Amino acid sequence: MRPLLKLTQRLEDLLIVLVLLGMMVLAVTQIVLRNGFGTSLVWVDPLLQNAVLWIGLLGAMIATRNDEHIRIDLASQYLPAAWQRGLSTLIDLFTCLVCAGMAWFSLQAVIDEASFSSSRLAGVPSWWLQTILPFGFAVMALRYALLLGLNLIGRRPQREAP
Repeated sequence: MRPLLKLTQRLEDLLIVLVLLGMMVLAVTQIVLRNGFGTSLVWVDPLLQNAVLWIGLLGAMIATRNDEHIRIDLASQYLPAAWQRGLSTLIDLFTCLVCAGMAWFSLQAVIDEASFSSSRLAGVPSWWLQTILPFGFAVMALRYALLLGLNLIGRRPQREAP
């Protein structure tokens, strides 16, 4: 199981690097074309907007794999240590349910976009670029479901204090 996890982590890392590099190349190309030649590629700006979405979701997926996602954790500062496990169980359950709900509703939005939209970016249907939404939220939901399960059996890794 560990080699599969390592592979998926490396794929996530590689994908975020490739998307970021692609964004930089396209943005610089667009700037050079506009300022140097008075022209531009029509499809680059919408593609860059979608790439920002990809960077955000890939970054969130990477943060959840390390259990370093942003959280407001005021209660754990003041609750007794005996209550910490219960609090983290509730947080994991809530986060898992929210991510699962987001995955479901974003999947419905992508399906709707695929059935009603004819917009394309450089020949690619726009809904293809939006598939990162249900995929990213589903991955985050699964990771928090795993953390929830580990917490219930008392084997959840502890977060390091900042």
